[in-house]
Amino acid sequence: MTSLDSVLDKDGVRLTVDDAVATVTLTNPAKRNAQSPALWRALTEAGRALPGSVRVVVLRGEGKSFSAGLDRQAFTPEGFDGEPSFLDMARGSEAELDATIAEYQEAFTWWRRNDIVSIAAVQGHAIGAGFQLALACDLRIVAEDVQFAMRETSLGLVPDLTGTHPLVNLVGYARALEICATGRFVHAEEAERTGLANLVVPAGELDAAARDLAGALLAAPRDAVVETKALLSGAVSRGYEEQRVAERAAQGRRLRDLAGITD
Repeated sequence: MTSLDSVLDKDGVRLTVDDAVATVTLTNPAKRNAQSPALWRALTEAGRALPGSVRVVVLRGEGKSFSAGLDRQAFTPEGFDGEPSFLDMARGSEAELDATIAEYQEAFTWWRRNDIVSIAAVQGHAIGAGFQLALACDLRIVAEDVQFAMRETSLGLVPDLTGTHPLVNLVGYARALEICATGRFVHAEEAERTGLANLVVPAGELDAAARDLAGALLAAPRDAVVETKALLSGAVSRGYEEQRVAERAAQGRRLRDLAGITD
């Protein structure tokens, strides 16, 4: 997607804004957009830098792969320049380790804010942290060559970048467990069939499909989309009667707003 205004470009992340649509691009195709703490901080900064005019955020990766996951340099004794290695992190206190992981998770949490709708446009490999970054978004459009995999368990770790909650919600507990425990690939057909993907398109049509979906999302009034997103995301944790109450309250707010009535 093209853009009129570049807001941020650092550490493998570029944020551009074109009126109501922002595009976050992973910009290290030579390493298949492998992720690092610096990249996660840049993603967090991108979320904080979004202008208030933005309603839709598209996440994409340059090159043949969306993101091949965590850069394996993280597991070396030296780690990344200027960063504590994962081995050093493990030697710290439990509180310090928890705080560090919480900081990393911030890169994955803002995509589901109620004031935006986020779309991941995913091609090629989306592995581990790459899979979790795609899961962080509200919607996913995938290319026919997509390969999702959750490889953390195979490395003796667990998925800890917020991906477990949306994965279980999308495909159910049993399939989520099987995907994570085996580390196998999930291809486009299964992704669409199980709800991981909203749409599958040829790789050459991925950006255009994301543009089309962004345009369709912008067609409805912003406040109605915001309220609807909040209703649907909250439905996961509410009972039926609680959801009925939430619907009535949300509709009341919309009707009063449309009538120009303020509390």
